[in-house]
Amino acid sequence: MSKATTRRPRNAQQDDKYLSPPVQRSVRLLRHIVEGDPVTSISRTARELGINRTTLLRLMRTLQSEHFIEPRSDGDGWRVGVGFIGLAAQAFYSDDVVQISIPALTELAQELNLSAHLAVLDGREIVYLLRRAPNHSFASNISVGSRLPAHAANMGRIILAHLPPERVDRMYAGAVLDAVTPRTAVTLTQLQAQLEVDRAAGLAWSDGNYEPDISSVAAVIFDATGVAVAALNVSGRSTDFAGAARRAHIADAVRAAAAKISQRLGWRDRGTVEPVADTYATPASRVRAPAARAAE
Repeated sequence: MSKATTRRPRNAQQDDKYLSPPVQRSVRLLRHIVEGDPVTSISRTARELGINRTTLLRLMRTLQSEHFIEPRSDGDGWRVGVGFIGLAAQAFYSDDVVQISIPALTELAQELNLSAHLAVLDGREIVYLLRRAPNHSFASNISVGSRLPAHAANMGRIILAHLPPERVDRMYAGAVLDAVTPRTAVTLTQLQAQLEVDRAAGLAWSDGNYEPDISSVAAVIFDATGVAVAALNVSGRSTDFAGAARRAHIADAVRAAAAKISQRLGWRDRGTVEPVADTYATPASRVRAPAARAAE
């Protein structure tokens, strides 16, 4: 009588033969940079990744040649580059928050005759994912993929305002808060005070905070769990925001658009929204775009 044979189940260790160590190392390096290590010390980064210096240098040179990483603007270290964002942008465009936001932002720009934008938080910066501009001579020239410092830009401020304060403390511990204008918060204490004002108002206003004679106002967007996943704003000349009635109209329209997008993401308003404990906005892939003007 022949002995029956049994097939051993596949497991993770057996599947490891299909993994590519060079690809794993490249992905770990990209993730390391995204998570905040600009690779200013080759020895330290190589040690943290568990690879030797030569391998790290080869990985970086390869990623740079594919435009997946690029030198930081200040020349100190590296950041994820435009090649990577080209792939990520396609994923973001198909993501619910962007697709759902298109009609609301289009209507908002048309109703107010102002430029309307959508952005997400990526570390201590915001990344623009969507732009809708009115048909007149003065309009925002911000482009999708542009980045601005979150502490200075009002879309960044309104997202930060809906993070737990201790999370913001950790994010900005030891960080240099560059002043874009004299109105920019340049210390963590100043930033937390600004975020408290923004949180209480439910909106983050800017009147020349980022560029003289440019005004804007931002509102936060929540997902089904109440996490702040994005923000939208409108921007234009300060004269376009003049007058109490006009500002009230803009504020109501911006709030309504943000609420509409949030509701389509599954959020339900249960009164005052409190920061969700130790959660933070969905990060975007990094990109360096031309300097953003006329749209905080």
